[in-house]
Amino acid sequence: MEAFERARLDAFFSRIAAHFRSEQRPASFLITHLLPERPAFVRGVASVTDLRSVLPKPKSVHAEARRQVEGDGYTCDRLTRETFSDTDRAVRYVEAHAAGRPVVLLDVGGYFTPALGELCDRFSGRILGVVEDTENGHKRYAELDKLPCPVVSVARSPLKDPEDFLVGQSVVFSTEALMRSRNDILHGRTALVIGFGKLGSSIARLLHAKGVRVTVYDIDPVRRTQALSQGFTVARDRASGLEDAGLVLCATGSLSLRCEDFPRLRNGAYVATVTSSEDELGLDGLTDVYERTQVGEYITRYLTTGHYFYLLNDGNAVNFLHGASVGPFIFLVQAEILAASSALSRGEMSPGMHEVCPADRAAIAATWLDYFNR
Repeated sequence: MEAFERARLDAFFSRIAAHFRSEQRPASFLITHLLPERPAFVRGVASVTDLRSVLPKPKSVHAEARRQVEGDGYTCDRLTRETFSDTDRAVRYVEAHAAGRPVVLLDVGGYFTPALGELCDRFSGRILGVVEDTENGHKRYAELDKLPCPVVSVARSPLKDPEDFLVGQSVVFSTEALMRSRNDILHGRTALVIGFGKLGSSIARLLHAKGVRVTVYDIDPVRRTQALSQGFTVARDRASGLEDAGLVLCATGSLSLRCEDFPRLRNGAYVATVTSSEDELGLDGLTDVYERTQVGEYITRYLTTGHYFYLLNDGNAVNFLHGASVGPFIFLVQAEILAASSALSRGEMSPGMHEVCPADRAAIAATWLDYFNR
């Protein structure tokens, strides 16, 4: 990023922070993809909250971005699913960094869900709420029996639509780049897209535009009818869709393929996902049956008698191999996260799922246009 681009981005977040900053300034914990443009967002979070620690998602940490964040004086701690699945450990962690304080939790993928109830009950301060960025995380919070605090989700915001479309483009780009490294191409191939939400539908359309014969499977019958209405073949079930697919793209944010599904893949099929392998793929037990061999950079062949397939990037989000860039549109969503943090800081929301109000989204969009529609 050029110096003038960094300056413009910092100016954008400064203006957003000034618009949404409230008198209260709670402590915050930020889970994020630590990509090259992310330090400006981190500074934005620190402008509307007292940022106590940054927890980078482990499969998407850019070394220079981390150095910048730590150089700005913010703590970066290691994140795993276990960090907050052990409730005692989670409570100790938050206590160690923000004892007695009001706290906002900024999440990407529902990491705080296992410990949220205990944090709200046992923490010496007050958990004001959670801001969730992803559809996967949105579902994790919505599925809790009873939310103990407000959760503001930006996952289904109209400001996220451009990001979802462009992430779809980056997923298809990275998948094709890896296939081409083995002298394979997308054109003329059959593909199964598992999950027809905003991201999966974008991937399906982009694959179709590249000459791929696309079949869709989604557990939601409403989404299956939507896929059919848009001209895609819809698999009766996951098993039948897998049998004819030379490429499988998993875009559910939850478990797409179980261990017993992999033997159904066509020989030589490629498998890629849009999120982490621990969320999307049931790989446990495969090594009891298949021999794993690295056959190219970020390409692993699974081979057993009479059957083989290729897994891209060890089942983790394939687009992060090439930066996962969606341009300045990502800043719309990041600005909405700041607005949600500010709304929670007032401590007036009831427990349950919430969204940022339309007026705040309009203010964000208007500000973004001032800086990036040039």
